[in-house]
Amino acid sequence: MKKSLQAYLKAPQTKIGIITALMFQVIFSLIWMTAYDGVNERVSSFQIAVVNEDGAFGEKLVGGLRQSVPFAWETGLTADEAKQALEDREVQMIMTIPEKFGQTLQTPGQAGTLQYTINGSNASMVKSVMENAAARITESLNRLVSTQAIQTAFQEMALPEAQAGQLAQGLSTKVASQVDVVHPIDGMNNQMVPMMLVLASFVGSMIMGMNLQQAAAGTNPGISGGSRFAARVVLNVGASLLVSLVGTSLVFALGGQAEQGFFVFWMFQSLLVLTFLFFTQMFLLLFGMAGMLFNIAGLSLQLVSSGAMVPRQLLSGFYQAVGDYLPATYAVEGLMNVQFTGAGGAVASDMLRLVVIMGVSLAIGLTAELVKGRKRGPAKESQVLVKPGTVVQD
Repeated sequence: MKKSLQAYLKAPQTKIGIITALMFQVIFSLIWMTAYDGVNERVSSFQIAVVNEDGAFGEKLVGGLRQSVPFAWETGLTADEAKQALEDREVQMIMTIPEKFGQTLQTPGQAGTLQYTINGSNASMVKSVMENAAARITESLNRLVSTQAIQTAFQEMALPEAQAGQLAQGLSTKVASQVDVVHPIDGMNNQMVPMMLVLASFVGSMIMGMNLQQAAAGTNPGISGGSRFAARVVLNVGASLLVSLVGTSLVFALGGQAEQGFFVFWMFQSLLVLTFLFFTQMFLLLFGMAGMLFNIAGLSLQLVSSGAMVPRQLLSGFYQAVGDYLPATYAVEGLMNVQFTGAGGAVASDMLRLVVIMGVSLAIGLTAELVKGRKRGPAKESQVLVKPGTVVQD
């Protein structure tokens, strides 16, 4: 056993394996602990769009809510503008104050209903927080109706001061809520599909790239860098189509949602796998096997900054900015659109961004391969010494 242990310790692969396992711990701990620090405190950065159809009375309500409910309020939007912002995930909820809402509150025996709309095709935390926010807003509004602001609003509607005060005191339970969820997600298994596919695709790309790098080291050194890279491109394209076909088929077979159908889902996943392959191999072509350290860091950064688990709005500005340049951000957004919304324009935008990242990665990788190919130079022809009088037979 002692000799076996010594043999293992002498092998460079053993040392590399230990260092890799160590770096996973270091990199993941540093990134995850800093990325998720203060997330709960940043919930107030969630955007709520207000569609006010009740004029001055609605403005009074929003003015009171700004003081009591700590969210970012987006006002002045039409119903169509707010709906589009919700589809684009620029806002997390729409609150609609219906026409004659204030008049309804004055009518004995009637309750005014605030309408809330939430986009279900988000990280699960968004829907949970916004549902709680809707309940909190309604509760706050039921309290606010007895405050001076609402009493003044009634007075501005030409009601006598005494009557306005009596109405305000009696309105504490006259505000109800209606919550609608667009693009609902069918089960936790579908909720986790974007993160699962991004994780599986990126890790698979890392491992494939590592093995291709090792295979390239054993090929004929006389092969040009351009030829080597062309072979990589063919392998990457073929692998992305095959791997994505298997992954998409399994998602569909196991009950996965897909608003845009099998083919679009497959093509989008093929693109994200192909992007990951060129992205991970770029670091290997630049730095050799040491490039795996960059890929480990890239894996961790993309898991925390893509919005698959925690909404990007809750991350610090640094991690939001980093996520803008990483492919997983657009992979997650695109998968959510392909699966849940059917928004073709949004999918096309996500695909374009993936193509840009893939193109940059491909260009950098090709340049690195060509430079290394020049350094290797052409293969040296073997020289055979032949003694005089010796007959050489072909």
